Amino acid sequence: MASGDLERGTKNRENNSKIPSFYVETAEKRWTSWIIPMFVAVNIAVFIVVMYVNDCPKKTRGIEGSCVAKFLHRFSFQPLKENPLFGPSSDTLEKMGALQWNKVVHGHQGWRLVTCIWLHAGVIHVLTNVLSLIFIGIRLEQEFGFVRVGIIYLVSGFGGSILSALFIQQNISVGASGALFGLLGAMLSELLTNWTIYVNKIAALFTLVIIIAINLAVGILPHVDNFAHIGGFISGFLLGFVLLLRPQFGWAENRHSPADARVKSKHKAYQYVFLLAAAVLLIVGFTLGLVTLFKGKSGSDHCSWCHYLNCVPTSRWKCQN
Repeated sequence: MASGDLERGTKNRENNSKIPSFYVETAEKRWTSWIIPMFVAVNIAVFIVVMYVNDCPKKTRGIEGSCVAKFLHRFSFQPLKENPLFGPSSDTLEKMGALQWNKVVHGHQGWRLVTCIWLHAGVIHVLTNVLSLIFIGIRLEQEFGFVRVGIIYLVSGFGGSILSALFIQQNISVGASGALFGLLGAMLSELLTNWTIYVNKIAALFTLVIIIAINLAVGILPHVDNFAHIGGFISGFLLGFVLLLRPQFGWAENRHSPADARVKSKHKAYQYVFLLAAAVLLIVGFTLGLVTLFKGKSGSDHCSWCHYLNCVPTSRWKCQN
């Protein structure tokens, strides 16, 4: 986007239709994925609507620069100098519900914390996010069902928006990658809380950590909203402990044992400890975040170095905007 805008970029994660070698297959029901494809369809449909509203040919008459892909008529893209991602203008995104601190806090438009999740800065942005969502989300939904995965996606996106609004107050922000990072965070906490049912645990943990680290590292580039990534990741990580518990290995087979036989408990004690701690942190974190935001305070007032999490200045770029 232009220098005043932020997009929540993500990297794709490779998908393997076979069960990973480090996972022990259980007899649990496998769900049919439908909510993730629905989220994909909604993201694409919203982008088409935004481009229709944008109507580049009409709004750029007499202005230096011309629309890209003019054969698309009103669906053509803004000049690349304004938006190199092949998308709408900043004004259109703001009109359609982009996250903008002043409007959320002083304009009483808290709904922007949700609507910004469904907006994208351009074709490149939306394609990157929907492909990531397909690769990450469908497998999770097949394992845990649409309710739990849907909750993680939506709540993580909301958490990403809160942290973004707390630290980024001069620009607008759009994108679903806070929600996507929530799914990655949930995958990590699911591995940790269900540790006993995995084989090659270190390999599984190393793989996930590398994927997450690479994606977060991309966020230090200019014009990428890494606070949304971090907020979404933390939200999803905590939600994974609450929603993605699995019975310990062997419980399903032993529950039908004779009455006098010793039957394993469904979950281990540490799983309940993780669940309780994560639930408390979620409630406290969201409460403090929302209260701080709507009081009009900035997260930078309490963390002078946190801006480096969003952009690290180098000789090749600056981070003022």
